[in-house]
Amino acid sequence: MDEQEKIYSLLFAGVGGQGSLLAAEITARAAVRAGYDVKQTEVHGVSQRGGSVETHVRFGPKVWSPVVTPGRADVVVGLEKLEALRFAHFGHPRDGVVLVNDHEILPGSVPDAEAKYPHEALDFLRRKGYRVVALKASEMARDLGDGRMANVVLLGALSTMLPIPQAVWLETLQHRIPEKYRQPNLRAFAEGRAAVGQPTP
Repeated sequence: MDEQEKIYSLLFAGVGGQGSLLAAEITARAAVRAGYDVKQTEVHGVSQRGGSVETHVRFGPKVWSPVVTPGRADVVVGLEKLEALRFAHFGHPRDGVVLVNDHEILPGSVPDAEAKYPHEALDFLRRKGYRVVALKASEMARDLGDGRMANVVLLGALSTMLPIPQAVWLETLQHRIPEKYRQPNLRAFAEGRAAVGQPTP
């Protein structure tokens, strides 16, 4: 398929309170600003803190459906390891990327969650043939002063994988993030880019 005709399919998955919806919204806004037709699903899951949340974003010259089908996502963005494992099968088996925050949130509703948690999830996905890009985004965000910015660290990494100009991402962040949080989030975005080898000037 001609690169100009390609439809990009993304799935964002996390735990309520991690900001996966905000990450999806900023991506959708950046794609619109870059001139693409964009569709985004409503949130699926329990968006209050602690529940599993997923949302889909698709963009291209003309997009008819917002829904990403299993095996078709260009990037699955997992804001937590278990959520990345849960939704990895949406990734394209040959060309897809599973972009993961190497971070664990133990489900409070599961008895003996520590023992049952799939701590080796990333190694399992790699053995299954998935292309895994893992960042310690929560740690990086905490080092910048606020662990809640892990979603924006991941956005920085994601921005290197999509045909949306870096300047458009920065404009979108500046318009969407309230002024009091703007500069730390711009730094978080830059850290995410740098972590995958594409520093922000």
